[in-house]
Amino acid sequence: MTGAEAGGPGGPGRPVSVHSARIVVPMTAPPILDGAVAVQDGRILHVGEHAWVVDQLAARGLAFTEHHWRGALLPGLVNAHSHLQYTGMAAVGQGQYDGFDDWAKAFDVEYEKPHDWRAEAAAGAAASIVAGVTSIADIVTDMEAASVLGDAGLGGVAFWEVMNWENAAWEARGRDQVVAELERIPAVPGVGLSPHAPYSLDVSPLLELPDIVRQRGLRLHLHLGESAFEGERIPTDHGERHEDWHFAGVPSFRALRELGFGASATSFVDRLGVLGPDCHIAHGVYMTAADRALLRARGTAVALCPRSNAVIGLDPPPVADYLREGSPIAIGTDSLSSSPSLDLMADVTALHRIARAQGYGALDLHERLLAAVTLGGANAIGLATGPDRIGHLAVGARADLIVFDVDARTVPDAFAALVEDGAGRASATVIRGEIRAQDGALLTKEAHD
Repeated sequence: MTGAEAGGPGGPGRPVSVHSARIVVPMTAPPILDGAVAVQDGRILHVGEHAWVVDQLAARGLAFTEHHWRGALLPGLVNAHSHLQYTGMAAVGQGQYDGFDDWAKAFDVEYEKPHDWRAEAAAGAAASIVAGVTSIADIVTDMEAASVLGDAGLGGVAFWEVMNWENAAWEARGRDQVVAELERIPAVPGVGLSPHAPYSLDVSPLLELPDIVRQRGLRLHLHLGESAFEGERIPTDHGERHEDWHFAGVPSFRALRELGFGASATSFVDRLGVLGPDCHIAHGVYMTAADRALLRARGTAVALCPRSNAVIGLDPPPVADYLREGSPIAIGTDSLSSSPSLDLMADVTALHRIARAQGYGALDLHERLLAAVTLGGANAIGLATGPDRIGHLAVGARADLIVFDVDARTVPDAFAALVEDGAGRASATVIRGEIRAQDGALLTKEAHD
């Protein structure tokens, strides 16, 4: 690389690299044939047709090194729900279960065995990078795994998981303990709290955890609508109660069920003030139209994890309804304890199949699922805008790029190949302007310096 010894942003003193491909997909602009992305200081300097980008650099006297890629170039993928520390629990994810409780028994047995959570999380981060993922919403249950995103150079948010607190214990020591734990999570790349689920926390922690997060300007993420237990009980002749449960002094969601109330877990957490634009949920399987409307009203995105749902033995997510209704969606792999791999494009393909089976016939399905796995994920974790924005290729955004080896003769051909058969096709992953993986292998630091 060449350049002068000094220079400001976009100036001649800093090395420039150009990544070109037959098709460049910015996500916030139309696809570009014979396109290019110029990168400097880990950020995008120009995006456009190759000839135009090169001319812009020449006009400013900027020398550059060029990487010509075969196929399609997109923003780095955003895994909107994963547990990297469970990468060593792949034996559980290779099974098939008869529902959430059946899977949880197998999970608990494996979890109690000795684990090097940091090393296993690092292995998951490496596998994610090779598969084209550049940012992750990572749920952290054991503190040893808390630094993995920063250690791996990934973007995203590490969410400290909070679960199994009853009201009395929370009041006595839970609040102080969680605040102390939160302060131990590395601030880079981002930090948040994950109240595990409505059925694993009583009302007091569910009321206070959002306040703890919002006082610090952080993010929330929880499992919601993953188990059939959380779904709304439709009134029948069995005596379900549908009056306003919050006047009954219900101490927990489980107690709500025991008292015969039919309210869904989604309406339960909404009444407690958990949902909002600073919150996204995972799974969203057992959701009525009213539940999905609540998510839209609160600006809360849902990360769909179809392969994990299938392994556990759950129903498929209502992706066709989410799409028809205009709900903000993202996509996650979940962990290897409930999914066959960390290749996020396999979940995109699963969602395509499910959406068609559910009757979604619109011609925009390929485009919308690609948006969900890039810009949708960035929106879900609060990084679609701002100084460290991701999920799209635009000037000033973080230079996170992914190249897919697909038929790129036309945009429809490329989109179809990506969505319907994209797993295993990531041929290069660029994070903050550095090539971190190529041809199915993670590059060493020396290789990408």
